[in-house]
Amino acid sequence: MKRQTRLIAAAAALAGAALVSTACASPSTAPGSTETSAPREEAPAVGRVAVAYENGIAVLDPETLEVVGEVTTEAFTRLNPFGDGRHVAVTTSQGFQLLDTAAPELTDLIFDATTPGHVVVHHGRTVLFDDGTGVTTIVDTDAVEPGAQELPETETYTADAAHHGVSIVLEDGTLLTTVGDETARTGAVALHPHDGHWDEAASSDECPGIHGEGTAADEAVIFGCEDGALLFKDGAFVKLDAPDEYGRMGNAYVSETSPIVVGDYKNDPDAEGYLLSAVTLIDTAAETYEVVELPDDVKYTFRDVARGPGDLAYILATDGSIHVLDPQTGDITDAYPVIEPWEGPAEWQDAHPAIKVDGDIAYVTEPASNAVHAVDLTTGETVATAELSAAPNEIAVALG
Repeated sequence: MKRQTRLIAAAAALAGAALVSTACASPSTAPGSTETSAPREEAPAVGRVAVAYENGIAVLDPETLEVVGEVTTEAFTRLNPFGDGRHVAVTTSQGFQLLDTAAPELTDLIFDATTPGHVVVHHGRTVLFDDGTGVTTIVDTDAVEPGAQELPETETYTADAAHHGVSIVLEDGTLLTTVGDETARTGAVALHPHDGHWDEAASSDECPGIHGEGTAADEAVIFGCEDGALLFKDGAFVKLDAPDEYGRMGNAYVSETSPIVVGDYKNDPDAEGYLLSAVTLIDTAAETYEVVELPDDVKYTFRDVARGPGDLAYILATDGSIHVLDPQTGDITDAYPVIEPWEGPAEWQDAHPAIKVDGDIAYVTEPASNAVHAVDLTTGETVATAELSAAPNEIAVALG
């Protein structure tokens, strides 16, 4: 949904929006438990914002950032849009559990997974990858009806070995999925469905440490490698080499209307910390791979890059500003001050600033001040702020 930039920061609307501290919930009691300060709603509530904090998740109104409900969860959870504008997939010890942001409540609908990992939404299919078993679960994105008590029908594929992987289904039904085992990840395979099983159509073993996925224009799919990137388009894999012997890209930030993928980049395997200072620009049409060093004041983590208006990239840097990157040129064209300067996390799971974009609006977390901000990326104006009583960690928007 392309949201209009009409958000306002109304203090009255935010009064009482602070999170309520919750006691630690064990995995056996967390699923389905809920605490909410607002009545149940039947509207789809497209675009509501889910923010995870220790032992809980708050659901925010996308315009005022008012807290419309809270649920109790396990201590640390990850959040991913399910793609239907209403649900968010929450990783718990039992699997991928659906948060209904319209209710709001943590439902009893759980896609089983021993180690729930990546969630990918593309062309009407939501694809869930279980790192613990190597099972890919495919479901129609709009198949979960409001208030449903049972999971919809799914389709599955099981990899030869379990690994930290990712899968995506393309418009023509092709399943792209990573290949690896508990010792190494090596590449990817393209599979076609046929009479209840999957036939291999193409494969590549030229992507050591394969991680992450992104789909650019014309369904060109990029996977990150420790020595470049692996491109899949027109039914074939193409390896794109990094300029360094070790040049790791692990996350792809994409727009489905742009052929250029923006990726993170690390060229020192022994570097301490999680802050990065360069990005990759991958032109999937020209099949080129370029590394761009960022200005000294632009350092970021994997949570701090997003695509937005004009197919530009927006980098939330440690100086507290959103820096606007033009993927066509690699130039920083603007900067919008949003939060106070911050330092990189000791561990990637630790709460640190993050950015997610819906239409023209960027949602930015600021754990140091327990805050979430909404920023109009067409003007750089912070249009709403909520001060919470717990440090926000993961954030997702119910996109659809």
